[in-house]
Amino acid sequence: MQKYGEIKDLVNAVLESYDKYPVIQNIDCRSRINSESVSDLLEMIRKILFPGYFEIKNLRKDSIEYHVGELLENIEYNLTKQVMMALPHSSKYREADKENLMESAREITHRFLEKIPKLRDVLATDVQAGYEGDPAAFNTDEVIFSYPGMYAITVNRIAHELYLLGVPLIPRMMTEHAHSLTGIDIHPGASIGEYFFIDHGTGVVVGETTVIGKYVKIYQGVTLGALSTRGGQSLRGVKRHPTLEDNVTVYSGASILGGETVIGTGAVIGSNAFITSSVPAQTRVSIKNPELQFKDRSRKASELGQEGFFNRKEED
Repeated sequence: MQKYGEIKDLVNAVLESYDKYPVIQNIDCRSRINSESVSDLLEMIRKILFPGYFEIKNLRKDSIEYHVGELLENIEYNLTKQVMMALPHSSKYREADKENLMESAREITHRFLEKIPKLRDVLATDVQAGYEGDPAAFNTDEVIFSYPGMYAITVNRIAHELYLLGVPLIPRMMTEHAHSLTGIDIHPGASIGEYFFIDHGTGVVVGETTVIGKYVKIYQGVTLGALSTRGGQSLRGVKRHPTLEDNVTVYSGASILGGETVIGTGAVIGSNAFITSSVPAQTRVSIKNPELQFKDRSRKASELGQEGFFNRKEED
């Protein structure tokens, strides 16, 4: 057990470290965002977007108006509060006083809430794409309830609207929450068209400046990334990630990199392909199958050829 003097010395050393590295401490900050509140907000917004799916009790038509009104009031109050705390993290609002921050936060929240009907429009297409694109889907309810890709897409579409409204931190916190639950990493800045489907999804990465058209389907392990990020902050605002036009399919493990890379309409990118230049429309890109060797473990090594392998055709 450490003595009081030793503890005091350790406390002093830690405090000195706080002074030495202010960039990784958040003491005396009046604009600390609550990550649990952001997660709770996501769930409330999902209940508005998909009524009857995520509530504890069943909803009835004769009470739905009250339910929606109550949810919207809660979202408005909590989102305004979190946005107000987020805004000072942007240079645009750094010198703003409390009254101006509150006014801006209310305006942003109001504009976001107005987008909910259109969010439902596009999410309805995503649900349909998930159902039609997966023969294993029993019905659209299964897609909404249980598909990790659907959850990640839903969160991204919410976060993207806040991103477009200039809200700092919160959109990325939302998508990283989805990332932690699904293994799907979509930056809130990515622009994604209607009827988007991510099948399985684990390991999918979609970068900030990615542009995705309509009716696009991608599988697990796909990376839509940058060729290089060595330039660091000097690359902020530069188109670093690829564009996928309408009706593109990208199979598992493929990597498509670069801001000037455009995958044309109707193209299909095969598994494990590594793409760093544009692909014309209606083109299929695939890797030639490697040669397979088979080793019969049931036979003695002396009966087999070089290194214990035999030719399958000869055995037949």
